[in-house]
Amino acid sequence: MRVLLDECTPKALKKVLADAGHTCRTVQEAGWSGKKNGELLSVAETAFDVLVTVDTNFRYQQNLADRKIAIVVLQASSNRLDYLRQYFPACVQAIEKIKPGQITLIGDAI
Repeated sequence: MRVLLDECTPKALKKVLADAGHTCRTVQEAGWSGKKNGELLSVAETAFDVLVTVDTNFRYQQNLADRKIAIVVLQASSNRLDYLRQYFPACVQAIEKIKPGQITLIGDAI
């Protein structure tokens, strides 16, 4: 899968995803820093299959029904790398199963 990491998503996840065979770039590497969620989805779905984000409001702000991209949300009580790292394996599994237009939540129920 072609995976895009949102701006606040830990960069350490990129290596984990690459080791699992996915092509992965950050929003910054793609040149899309500062884009709002709807605009980001529109440009991202032309080049990526999945967006990984820690923005838990994403699921409430966006209608994914007609989108070609899927979203994986890492939701946790802390956005610190040491805390989020425990969810990286589940994130890899979610990416391998997700379909376009779907959203999957990984982590704590907050």
